[in-house]
Amino acid sequence: MALITEACIRLPMRVVAFFLMPNHLHLALWPYGDGDLSRWMKWLLTTHVRRYHPHYHTCGHVCEGRFKGFPIQEDEHLLTVLRYVERNPLRANLVVRAEHWPWSSLTSCLSAKALITIHPGPVQRHQDWLDRVNAPMTKAELRALRRSVNRERPFGSYSWTAQTARLFEKGVIPLVPGKLRGLGRVVPGQD
Repeated sequence: MALITEACIRLPMRVVAFFLMPNHLHLALWPYGDGDLSRWMKWLLTTHVRRYHPHYHTCGHVCEGRFKGFPIQEDEHLLTVLRYVERNPLRANLVVRAEHWPWSSLTSCLSAKALITIHPGPVQRHQDWLDRVNAPMTKAELRALRRSVNRERPFGSYSWTAQTARLFEKGVIPLVPGKLRGLGRVVPGQD
């Protein structure tokens, strides 16, 4: 958590949600500019590895592969992602209630001694946020979100996802909900 805070000081980044486990982490980040996410993650993960090995007298890979990032529509879709991140310890059966996990943005928001400053993000959380986080997610919500994570494709409504896929050249564009096709190089304005 201290390293995330240090990363935000070195390379400004808005942390909207996070969840830390001994073997992985989830982050919902809101970059200030183009390229910020990659630079921030590179610094965070490289610095973590450089500190981890001397401390534990190890060598080799600490993380499996690179991080996965994808654009999220700034509406209920973002709130779905934030719920997913903040209810991770509950889903993993580590706690009875999500707010009991000490290394998450949910706990940080409830604590006067938060180690990481949580940005409210572009979409306001509902007043009953704690109850929503603790409520199970539907299979459809989980399936749609995991599809975006695994394919690193935009997460949002059908039309927003298609438009964003074109703009960011993410390699997929939905033809109909649930169906994907490959994209060639798309030059904006030549559709």
